[in-house]
Amino acid sequence: MNSKELQSIIEGILFTLGSAVSIERLMQVTGQEQIDVEFAIEALKERYAKTESGITLLNIDDKVQLCTKTGLYSYLVKVAKSPRDYTLTDTVLETLSIIAYKQPVTKMQIENIRGVSSDHAVNKLLEYDLVKELGRLDAPGHPILFGTTEEFLRAFGVSSISDLPELNMEKMESFREEAEEEANEKLSDNLDVPV
Repeated sequence: MNSKELQSIIEGILFTLGSAVSIERLMQVTGQEQIDVEFAIEALKERYAKTESGITLLNIDDKVQLCTKTGLYSYLVKVAKSPRDYTLTDTVLETLSIIAYKQPVTKMQIENIRGVSSDHAVNKLLEYDLVKELGRLDAPGHPILFGTTEEFLRAFGVSSISDLPELNMEKMESFREEAEEEANEKLSDNLDVPV
């Protein structure tokens, strides 16, 4: 099979499935070597980038997926029956950040970092398909472990978790101190209120 045929087959598979497909699976289906499949994927990426196509190829970990180019979102919203509209409040975004950087992580670990209940935030992230259950921790009670999804990678435009920006530990310490001061002020305000 020549490169053009392989590109055509891969394009058809990705279009039909509509979800991310691993390089390994594409190798199995086409009977081609990894280098040939990867070359065909790169050729498709270049073709979509050069043309005025409305689609692009996105790498997600060791998988690839056909996606609509981001500049077309406003048009897609007009034809979609119920476009996914995330409302990432500060609480939800903070919880998502903890999960992204600490995964796999339990709800209790998230709450220990945040200092407050995270039920609502975790449920919203599950609803938005930005996080998922990864299994259970081998500990008393077998708490659920959470991690990010492919949808998270797509939504934030990163290929893998390793592409997330590195945390600045000095800023993190500063944020922690500010949060502790704020919590202490609220506590002392509550203690000063007569009952």
